Amino acid sequence: MKILLCGKGGCGKSTLAALLAGAYAADGRNVLVVDCDESNYGLHRQLGLELPEDLTHYFGGKKGAYREFDSKGRVFEKKWTPEDVPPEYTSRKDGIRLIAVGKISEAGEGCACGIGFLAKEFLNNLETGDNDIVIVDTEAGVEHFGRGVDEFADAIIMVVDPSYESIHLSEKVCDMCRAFGKPVYIVINKADEAQEKLIRETIRDKEAVIAAIRPDAGIMEAGLKGEPLSADIPALRSIKDKLEKA
Repeated sequence: MKILLCGKGGCGKSTLAALLAGAYAADGRNVLVVDCDESNYGLHRQLGLELPEDLTHYFGGKKGAYREFDSKGRVFEKKWTPEDVPPEYTSRKDGIRLIAVGKISEAGEGCACGIGFLAKEFLNNLETGDNDIVIVDTEAGVEHFGRGVDEFADAIIMVVDPSYESIHLSEKVCDMCRAFGKPVYIVINKADEAQEKLIRETIRDKEAVIAAIRPDAGIMEAGLKGEPLSADIPALRSIKDKLEKA
């Protein structure tokens, strides 16, 4: 199964990606986490892993993938499985493998278009087995929809936090997912009981809501310290159950 997480900045996409990765790994699944957020430098710490070298470097940098595409008509000559990713571009631990497509690391180095292009090519070319779980953490907003990165996904999770922006962004995401013909699920995050009730009353696509996660002091402290996340919360089981039945 290939799962993509999206939402506005700060909604908790990376946190949920790390928690789901740990939960699936505990089930004995082979988990591949693909970090597509070029400005997030915290996901690897939440997973308890080292940040791997950018996958773009394998293709000669952000512009290298474009050159490969121009010369061959494609970036990949054959399908890749998670095992085909060169080991120097991955971090691994306890059944979880992490790939970082690319990061913006220097002032003036240019836009992230090459990173987005490679993310789309890599994910659409990725071949998985029945025991594989792919979890993709995207950059904030909806630009990845415009690039077509989401076309690979079996399911898309929109993370909604207690904010006007997040609630109304969910409408745009749900519309885009339907245009792609992709199932979309909403997870309410960092909301107390009263906030969850208000979000459920306000949100347009009520039937898409599959879980709500309360603010958790342990998760917040670990995130602040850059420590690995681990939490057995009912929402994770609910999310996995919904995805497996989709």
